[in-house]
Amino acid sequence: MSLLDVDNLSVRLPGESRTLVEGLSFSIDPGESVALAGESGSGKTQTALAIMGLSPSGSVVEGDIRFRDESLTDVTEARHREIRAGGMAMVFQDPSSALNPHLRVGRQMTLVLEEHGIASRAEAREKVLEMLARTGLPDPKRQAEAYPWQLSGGMRQRVMIASALITEPALLIADEPTTALDTTVQAQILDLIRSLQAETGVALLLVTHDFGVIANSSDRLLVIDGGKPVESGDTAAVLAAPTAAPTRRLLEASRLQKRFAEAPADAEPVLDARSVSVVYHDRPLGRIWHRQSLEAVHPTDLSLRRGETLAIVGESGCGKSSLARAILGLTPPASGKLFYCGKAIPTPLAQRDPASVAALQMVFQDPVGSLNPAWGLGRSVAEPLRGLAKAERQARVDTAFERVGLPAELQTRFPHQVSGGQAQRAALARALITQPDVLVCDEAVAALDAPTRQEILSLLVREQKEHGLSILFISHDLAVVSRLSHRLIVMYLGNVVESGPSEAVFARPRHPYTRALLDAMLSVDRPQGKIKLLPGEPPSPLSPPSGCAFNPRCGFAEDNCRELRPEPRPFAGELVACHRAEALDLATDV
Repeated sequence: MSLLDVDNLSVRLPGESRTLVEGLSFSIDPGESVALAGESGSGKTQTALAIMGLSPSGSVVEGDIRFRDESLTDVTEARHREIRAGGMAMVFQDPSSALNPHLRVGRQMTLVLEEHGIASRAEAREKVLEMLARTGLPDPKRQAEAYPWQLSGGMRQRVMIASALITEPALLIADEPTTALDTTVQAQILDLIRSLQAETGVALLLVTHDFGVIANSSDRLLVIDGGKPVESGDTAAVLAAPTAAPTRRLLEASRLQKRFAEAPADAEPVLDARSVSVVYHDRPLGRIWHRQSLEAVHPTDLSLRRGETLAIVGESGCGKSSLARAILGLTPPASGKLFYCGKAIPTPLAQRDPASVAALQMVFQDPVGSLNPAWGLGRSVAEPLRGLAKAERQARVDTAFERVGLPAELQTRFPHQVSGGQAQRAALARALITQPDVLVCDEAVAALDAPTRQEILSLLVREQKEHGLSILFISHDLAVVSRLSHRLIVMYLGNVVESGPSEAVFARPRHPYTRALLDAMLSVDRPQGKIKLLPGEPPSPLSPPSGCAFNPRCGFAEDNCRELRPEPRPFAGELVACHRAEALDLATDV
């Protein structure tokens, strides 16, 4: 008997005439892993919420959902709560939103057990510490006392998984559990879910658009498009010979597509950063007078040529975004100088002249969050053109919308009324409307589904070819970096550990950390056995290790690596900060 049976499911949200899910049927057996795949807006998440009994109030849910042979279609909310308490649980895409920022992690988890009468407070505390340890969190007692915002993204997601599994459910629903995580953390989380499945026998419904995740984490695959099922079957069989056009589109967009174009020959530098560092100052909780200093970026040099894409990669907290924000003047650097087209520019944004401000533009990771929610998209795109006549401003907005492939009728839509891809195109139009020389993209495609991500990347490549745009591309996704970049910089704990031409770095990295990032890449073309995990978490920048910052996680570290900090030095046409670069053969087959 199946654990879960979904028969002819249809879902329509309140106030909408369009049916988001229509005629969907599938089953999950105990201990089985089933992937539910589709592009953004295909109905994946609405299906998961309907199964959990969490559809928005007023939604019309039709068809039959049976869990352990009990129909859930018309059960009371109280019964749904009982089932969620011990039968099924859900891991949401964004742990930052799903966890209560005002409650310590341990207390949030004990409340689940206490409120459902599963354990007393003392028993709950012990069970919380045990589950945090099982999900791989270092020092569970310490982490249980932390607030969610004090943890890294990977640690928060581990807490979400621990919270979901603490009631020992038979079914775990994971909705895009790794979408915005670093490459290394993504591999760790998927490995954690697999190991917990083997240990507990929990069944998994994996909701995702990423076929690299699907290929490494599911037994069966169901693809939906426009809310309707289009293909299903054994995961390996479907990926080997997909028959439906939506499946082929998702699969092709998920493949590692290396471009590695030659950088523009003899192009002059358009942007130079020399010895730029970033230091944050903060008072620890409960300390009034004492201040802590965190060096987020150690003195760093960076040069970007006209028409070139330079990628900055590394795990969360490595200093990628801090460096970019310092270059743009959004964060005051502690030291260093900036040059635009050979001329020094002030580091604070407020002191820069309008021309240099217009020339350096940024596209943020969250397009909806970066656009004014009270303005239509057209008004947001027009905002940088204040001072121009209304007719000229509107003509420039029309051109910008056409340039990024947005229909003119979307100018009056609000950010929440469009898809993630459309919102990101609008954010890109706003950045391009000033005709910049440099575009800084900070995880600009991280939250997009694979086909939409490919469309945005193709748009950036076209803009670069047609207008000579220089791009500083910040990302944790090496597959994206391989598609877009000419050169790349690898950062770890505020330090540049390697830099050079992208093709050379991918083929033969010179630093063990770069090799670890490549080893952790998920792809439909890489079998599970070829993916290697980087153990542990990056050290706290408040108390970095002595010597090489990477030495606690490095399998090649020797005594001098633990004692002497390596500085970047030229080696084989690259820069590398590794004492053992000459001795190590780190060539890859990625």
